[in-house]
Amino acid sequence: MNELKGKTAIVTGASRGIGKALASTAASLGINLVIAARGEGPLKDTVEELKKKYKVDVIGVPCDVTKLADLENLVNKAREKFGKIDILINNAGVSSQYPFEKQPIEDFERLAHTNYLGYVRLIRLVINEMIERKSGAIINMVSGSTLCDPVPRSFVVYSSLKVGLRAFGKGLFWELRDHGIKVTSLLPGVTDTDLTGKLQEVTGDASRLMTTEAIENAVRFALTVPQNVCPLEIAVINQQTPWTKPVIPYKQDHPNK
Repeated sequence: MNELKGKTAIVTGASRGIGKALASTAASLGINLVIAARGEGPLKDTVEELKKKYKVDVIGVPCDVTKLADLENLVNKAREKFGKIDILINNAGVSSQYPFEKQPIEDFERLAHTNYLGYVRLIRLVINEMIERKSGAIINMVSGSTLCDPVPRSFVVYSSLKVGLRAFGKGLFWELRDHGIKVTSLLPGVTDTDLTGKLQEVTGDASRLMTTEAIENAVRFALTVPQNVCPLEIAVINQQTPWTKPVIPYKQDHPNK
């Protein structure tokens, strides 16, 4: 018996890349969807594609996750259509690759509002109804770069915000577990999507990138484990992840004896 069939999920950043793949995963489990993204055209196309392929109910809501009013509208539209929100998949994100001293200052606020505050605010908007029902699942797209200590060079601001999001997810789990709510952080490696395509120093070698398949499987696992089990964190990275290089090179020229 599929206990997920007929439940409702919000998925942000869902018109392309990882977000679209995760929306497809949820739809394949019979979950009705409220998908959000900034671009209306791709959003409409994704709505029609998912409805046709998976025979679930899907609506698209244009949303800039940096704007509180947009997040409130997203939640209200979900409630109006489906009555309740069972699952939240926070995926919307932006990336930025600069040595810190060269990074545009305006990047800081954009990264913070998209990759951290957007997640925290949206959770706050849906969490009380989950507490009332003593049921719910929250999945946050964090980053495998948080596994590195120190965080990768040229991603200091991006990764440190993701470290904060990872810490938030862990803390939130302990606060909410007695209410029957699951909180899962996904820590994926660099994935071959539009978002990472511009990060030339990181994505130059395609063999060191992941496809979305492993992340889809991680979400499917998080949503289908028994009710009394919560995957707190799922890290999925490429065997040859491009984030880190050894401090001492593997191959060295040794001085003559």
